[in-house]
Order: sequence, then structure tokens, then C-alpha cells
Amino acid sequence: MILARTAAGFAMMGAAATWSVAAGAQTAAPAPAQPPAAEGAPPSVAITWDRAANIKEAAERIGLIQRTRGAEAAIKHIDACYRTHGLASAYSAAFEACIAQDYMETKLLTRIYGRLPPERLRKMGAPTADQLAQAMGRRVVAAFQQYKVSAADATAVQSEVDKVGLPIFLRTVFPNAAAEMDALGGKFDETDKSKEKN
Repeated sequence: MILARTAAGFAMMGAAATWSVAAGAQTAAPAPAQPPAAEGAPPSVAITWDRAANIKEAAERIGLIQRTRGAEAAIKHIDACYRTHGLASAYSAAFEACIAQDYMETKLLTRIYGRLPPERLRKMGAPTADQLAQAMGRRVVAAFQQYKVSAADATAVQSEVDKVGLPIFLRTVFPNAAAEMDALGGKFDETDKSKEKN
């Protein structure tokens, strides 16, 4: 479905940088990641891990936190993840997992907050879906810039999160809600109906 609203891209260091989550009430559709490459930086970062497996594990971990302890605990986990793994001298699987978790959690929260009237969000002291998406976009772009990750690699991460991480995350958070998962862009595997009842 067509989005009601989308988080806008950002201009950072003179280049377009958009890792965004749609904040519409119907479907989330992220824009491609495009952090600027630093001058003289290699075109990509050496990936020595199984990206898909890493993202799947990150999705399960943040999904379980979201389901059992709520959004506040998930957000605190992501913040601690960035603070801890962002101290490393090189881009790592653990840091990439932080980015993936931030993206998945924000995608879920923008979907939820996008359904609430702005007045109710104000009364709750909560950000709008657009504000959530924009803040995540800034964090992710800064994370990629920190390790001079190319736009192509950033796009590959986002693509892999959408493809393998998001379905696992949503299945973990909403074990009985395959339709909700599909609405957020995940693919529900019909052979996994037994997992629906867990």
C-alpha cells in the first residue's frame, strides 16, 4: 500500500544519507541507505562473518526483549549495544547487529506510533513516527560513517535485514500474528504455521 507519510532523507557531510523507515499507517517501506563514503576510504568494509546468520540472531535477541520486556527495554538494549560495540577500532558483526536491531525496532515502533493520533502522542510525551524514523536514520548514518562503510555495503545490510531479519523479529514479537508481520513487509512462511501457536 501507499505510505501515508515517509521519513525524509538527511544531508550529512554534503551527501544524501537516507536510512529511513516509513511512518505510514499502512506499510513500512525503507529508502535505500546512502551514507557518504569518506575520501580515500576503501569502497567497502571486509565482512568476515555470515551476515545473514548475524542478522537472524540479532532479530531473535531484540524480538525477545521487545516481547518480554517492552519497547523501553529494547531501546535501552540498542543504546547499550551502540555504546559498547561502537568503541571497537573496526566495523564488526556485533556493531552491525546493533544497526539491524535499531532498524527493526524502529520499523515496528513507527508502525505502532503511526496509528496513534498526534494529540495522544503529545499527551503521552511520545515522539511521532516521523521523529522516531528520523532519529534512527541519523543514528544509522552516523554508525556507518564511523567505520567508513560504503553506501553499497549499507544498502546490503538494509536489504539483508529486510529479507531475513525482519520476518524473524516480527515472528518473535508477534508469534500469533502472521498478518501483522506481512503488513510490515515480512514474509510469512506457510510451512511455519506450527510456530504461530507458540
